[in-house]
Formats: sequence, structure tokens, C-alpha cells
Amino acid sequence: MAEVTKELVEKAIAQYQEPHLGRDLVSAKCIKGIEIDGDKVKVVIELGFPANGLLDQVVEEVKKAVESVDGISSAEVKASWKVVAHSVQKSLKPIDNVKNIIAVASGKGGVGKSTTAVNLALALAADGARVGILDADIYGPSQPRMLGVSGQPESKDGKTLEPIENYGIQAMSIGFLIDEETPMIWRGPMVTQALEQLLNDTNWDQLDYLVIDLPPGTGDTQLTLAQKVPVSGAIIVTTPQDIALLDARKGFKMFEKVEVPILGIVENMSTHICSQCGHEEHIFGEGGGGRMAEQYSVDFLGALPLDIRIREETDGGKPTVVAEPDARISQIYREIARKAAAKLALQAKSYAAKFPNIVIQNN
Repeated sequence: MAEVTKELVEKAIAQYQEPHLGRDLVSAKCIKGIEIDGDKVKVVIELGFPANGLLDQVVEEVKKAVESVDGISSAEVKASWKVVAHSVQKSLKPIDNVKNIIAVASGKGGVGKSTTAVNLALALAADGARVGILDADIYGPSQPRMLGVSGQPESKDGKTLEPIENYGIQAMSIGFLIDEETPMIWRGPMVTQALEQLLNDTNWDQLDYLVIDLPPGTGDTQLTLAQKVPVSGAIIVTTPQDIALLDARKGFKMFEKVEVPILGIVENMSTHICSQCGHEEHIFGEGGGGRMAEQYSVDFLGALPLDIRIREETDGGKPTVVAEPDARISQIYREIARKAAAKLALQAKSYAAKFPNIVIQNN
């Protein structure tokens, strides 16, 4: 009988490809410890993304892989997860109390970006992460309505704002500060200043992720975000038709130019399922998001159907992930969120917090 070694155990674990990471746990550096005691083995796993709904499955797969090794009678596997801060644009440093900022963007309006952003934020929270959402659309804020919250945020010191909480996530939007029907008749500089203030003057409370719901296009707000906001990654939302993909490509290129990593592409309104007969039809075309992901060598995070319940629930202030947590659509949102967070977990870590602040004083 061959001697059981750490290399043998690692080789066995490497046979299991974790579907969200898209690679094995050994190369993803998720194995934090292997102890061998005769024919018994202990394995400690730490995933880099929120995984409350996944840990049992990971433990089962790794246990099965290890126990298949000749000479091992039993394996004890412990799994946990921990989110760390990841690197941002070179000239910027992370915001206090926010480990990672994820921008959700689209080249054009009407593709369901805000609905996708709020459901992804809620999906990350459902897997155990501390999550916030910043509504960066100054002209058309929609997150207050989508989250079913209203009223003005508190200010304890007269300088900063407390985020408004609902469904376990922290939120901030210009929509909390103005009447819902008041138009924002502002020029670009005022809009970018408002965005910076909403981001920096909010007392975010120890967030793993801050999801920023960007307005459509590649104008002032997007440029401010790219140049002044420390973003760890971006998600592009599109619909399958060529005209939406054309604009999504512009959004993609903008993030590429400012060196913000693209976590992947989400195809919304991918297929329509008739509520009467169940017939499925690709009314906006088929597979455009997948082809775009392939073209640019980025991950295709998933496709969402055009479903009346998504619209009704979000308009009603209770997005699908919290309204119907066990529904197929909620599971799709959760898979997309896990894939995006796993992709981010594979990126370089930020060491900004580890560097000391050097102050020079003239005594």
C-alpha cells in the first residue's frame, strides 16, 4: 500500500473543479491545511467568496475525492469563506469600510441593469456577505423604489449620511434626498460631485461588496467612476439583440481602457416564456451575450429570462431574490453573483491597508 502524502491528497482534490471558480481548489489557493494521521486525513478549505449555500456541496465533493485515494480510510473536511479586498486602479486606494466595489453597467438604457444590480446585491447578501448598493443614476434613481424604501437618511454629525437598510443590505441614492417626481436639472460637474459625495460621505458599515448601479452610457458619471472611484471589477448587462450588444461593447471598452477588470457579462431578457402555454421564444435574438463574452475572452455569468414576475416584484419594492428565494430565477441570480464574486476572488489582493501612513512633522 502506497504511503499517503500531501502531494497525493492535493492531486486528488485537484480532480474536483469548483464550478464558480472554474478551476480546482488547489490552483485557486483555497486549501489552507492538510493533516495526515496514518490513514486519516483532515482538510481545511477557505473560499474567497461568500458561499453559505455552497459549503456543504464543496465539503462533500472534496471528501469524496480524498477518500478515493488508496490508503485513506476517512477524510474530515472543514470549509469556510472569507472576502478580502482586491486591487483597484493604480492611482486609487480603497474606501474605508468597503473591501470591494463592483460596478454594474450597460451601454444603453432599458436592458434591466438596475433590476440585475439589486438582485445581485441581494444574492451576495443571501450567501452571507455584507453588501451595500449605491444608486449612481442621479437623473433617474430607481433603487429606492426597487428596495421598497423611502424617507431621508439620517445624519448623526451633520456631515455624513447613514445608509438606509432593507432586506439586509445598505443603500444610498439621490432618490432618498429628493422627491420622487422632482427632475434633476443638473449639468455634468454637479452630477459627478453628487456621485462622489454619495459614495464618500456615506457611513458604509464594514462592507464586503458595494454594488454600484451605474446609469447607462459612457459619459461623465462613468468617467468619474473609472477615474476617481476604486473599483475592483465590473459586470456588463446586455440583452441579446445586436443594438444592445453594440452599446454594451462600448461600456466594456471603457472599463478596459481605465484598467478595471471585467468580471463577466450577464444577458438579460434572454428568452421569453409564455405565462399561458409555457412556449419559449427568443424574441430579442439568441446567444448574443455569450458570443460577446467569447469574443472578448471574459466569463459569461448567466442568462435571465424575460419574466413578468421580475418586473412585478421589483416594481413592488420586493425584488425576486427576496420575494421568491427558492424560485428558478432567484437561483439564476445567485449563481451569477457567485460566479462574479468567485472571479473577483481570483484577482490580485489589495495590500493598501497593510501599508503604514507616514507623517512627516517638523519639530
